[in-house]
Amino acid sequence: MRSPLDRLRHAISFELIALAIMIPGGAFVFGLPMTEIGVVGVVSATIATLYNMGYNYVFDRAYRRWSGTTLKTPLVRVLHAVLFEAGLLVVLMPFIAWYLGVTLWQAFVMDVSLAAFYLLYALAFNWAYDKLFPLPEWQTPGVPPAHTPG
Repeated sequence: MRSPLDRLRHAISFELIALAIMIPGGAFVFGLPMTEIGVVGVVSATIATLYNMGYNYVFDRAYRRWSGTTLKTPLVRVLHAVLFEAGLLVVLMPFIAWYLGVTLWQAFVMDVSLAAFYLLYALAFNWAYDKLFPLPEWQTPGVPPAHTPG
């Protein structure tokens, strides 16, 4: 399993890269000033970072208990990302509605749109992160350590 420092590196790098994409993209798509989308993005990223660390820890422990490994198949990666985004949607929707002064329905539509972006982004980022920083337990016996599964 990943160490707390590795989880912190993962969470922070995930959010910083996402913000660099999401703030200008969200301002364009929703027709809002970058400052408003920026506040929503930074607050959401802060909440998501904390949520991410806890969620990944719980998911990895549960998955290792169920499967005997933390190495995720493509299907498990999809499940991992969908469950993460669904939980985060519930947490963030009231904040978005309040801060932007929109209805819960409008906040829901915005949050689902952002969740769709983050879902695809999370799949790509986590796959790349696991390639860049593989865990020793993922090494196949007889295969040189430079090999990364997936």
